[in-house]
Amino acid sequence: MSLPPASLSLTGNTVGTFVPAVRHRLKQLSTELRNYFGVSFCLRDGGAGELLMSAEGHCNGDDDLLASICPGIVREGTAMFVAEEIGCTLLSLPLKDGPQDLVATAPFRLATTSEADVNFSRIANLLAVSPEEAQHWFHEQAEWTIPALERMAAVVLGKMGAETEIVRLTEEIDKVSDSLSSTYEEISLLYGLTQNLRISSSDAQLGDLALNWLLEVIPCRGLSILFQPPNTNRTLHEVDGSISTTQQLSAGDCPADADMLNQMIQHLNLNQKRSAFVANQRITERPDWPFHSVRQIIAVPLIESENVFGWLFAFNHNEDKGFGTVEASLLSSVGTILGIHSGNIELYRRQSEFVTSVVRALTSAIDAKDPYTCGHSDRVARLGVRLAKEMGMEDQNLNVMYMAGLLHDVGKIGIDDSVLRKPGRLTDEEYEHIKLHPELGCNILAGLKQLEAVLPVVLHHHEQWDGNGYPHRLAGKDIPLMARITAVADSYDAMSSDRPYRKGMPADRVNQIFREGSGIQWDPEVVEAFFAARDDIQTIMREERSECGFDINNWTC
Repeated sequence: MSLPPASLSLTGNTVGTFVPAVRHRLKQLSTELRNYFGVSFCLRDGGAGELLMSAEGHCNGDDDLLASICPGIVREGTAMFVAEEIGCTLLSLPLKDGPQDLVATAPFRLATTSEADVNFSRIANLLAVSPEEAQHWFHEQAEWTIPALERMAAVVLGKMGAETEIVRLTEEIDKVSDSLSSTYEEISLLYGLTQNLRISSSDAQLGDLALNWLLEVIPCRGLSILFQPPNTNRTLHEVDGSISTTQQLSAGDCPADADMLNQMIQHLNLNQKRSAFVANQRITERPDWPFHSVRQIIAVPLIESENVFGWLFAFNHNEDKGFGTVEASLLSSVGTILGIHSGNIELYRRQSEFVTSVVRALTSAIDAKDPYTCGHSDRVARLGVRLAKEMGMEDQNLNVMYMAGLLHDVGKIGIDDSVLRKPGRLTDEEYEHIKLHPELGCNILAGLKQLEAVLPVVLHHHEQWDGNGYPHRLAGKDIPLMARITAVADSYDAMSSDRPYRKGMPADRVNQIFREGSGIQWDPEVVEAFFAARDDIQTIMREERSECGFDINNWTC
């Protein structure tokens, strides 16, 4: 069994002092473990094995045994079954309180084929209680299996580790914030950066802003940022066996291009040091210093957790003096902010990829459910975006428009195949059944917070301008705009696309239907946008595309 140790934030006083605050935190920890496992744990000092807090019922186990193995459990850093008898095992979890190591231990009843196989005297020795107490304990406990305990231990330690990582990152941010009181200029600069910490701001946007502000505060002739792929184990030129693509930003008189900055990173071994580096004339005037245009330099990493997203450089002091700790501290603070921002963008990207995968899976399910209309959702999505652009919709809403188009028919997953795939005319009863799909789709997506914005489109894309649509008979501008746009895109694809049981309508006939239905079935403004973008719309219908993603900057309609 190999499980990561949990790290807890019991900072402040050491456990051995037993001040009320520490005792309270230990009790909180014991309670948390009990909530997970359903049994009470005792807590020991990981180094000395001293019992710090007893388990309820005082089933703490053999004190000498556990005291002797605590250092080994801490050293191994994994959850362990330290002793086992038929019907009983002792589980120990390594925990960490800053520099203080703890070990939590509890006995668990194991599932047995027959109680007759259980030797309560042996269990009593294991628990350090009498045989009668051991038998009473046995009958009061829920049964576990070793695999179940291993899985639960992995989950618990992982969760505690994640919570501690959040605390650690919060503490790091607090430390950075504490260092911002040195000068008014520094505070203003950092405040300005934090005001621009938005996921919508790219690395380059925030980096360019930081460089121009720093140029007014740092007594240097030039600054530069070199963004690099986050990788802690390989150099800038060794990403996946090929030369990596990097991006450089500069402000002022920067004496180094991207190639020279790469050489500096390698020459100074910065990616391995992963900390601020300062070099003045004592270093740069040496015969072996290869960068003659650089007389003074500060380099700080853009770092978040284990990832280095790039390096921030300051070059050549304005008065040819040496850089000091004040300048290095300010650049380190800015580098931390930029690193956290890059980490947030990376986290957001991964979340976006997950949402993309969910949407793609749902779209594939729709296509599999109704193969006659395979590709319909993707075409409606792209048609909707083109119409929305024509109507002046903002870029951030175009991504929602695209998702809404992909998912507008997701409710068809709940429609009977016999109705959905029927090639001929639907009966009234069948038509009423298929009209359920907007509400079914809304119910399917209602639990996904990331997709809340598309729900009005899924629910209302079959409403009509005159109020004769479904499911709620909304009329006019009471119908959400994106739903009105999707209605036109959906109708156009349905009329224009070939089906196994019919050919698509000719363009003249489709145009006539839209003109006659403008102001009755469809929003007149959307129909007007349709005719204005007619050429692009026909191009979209001729092109089959997949995996476009949700970033409208990466594709065009």
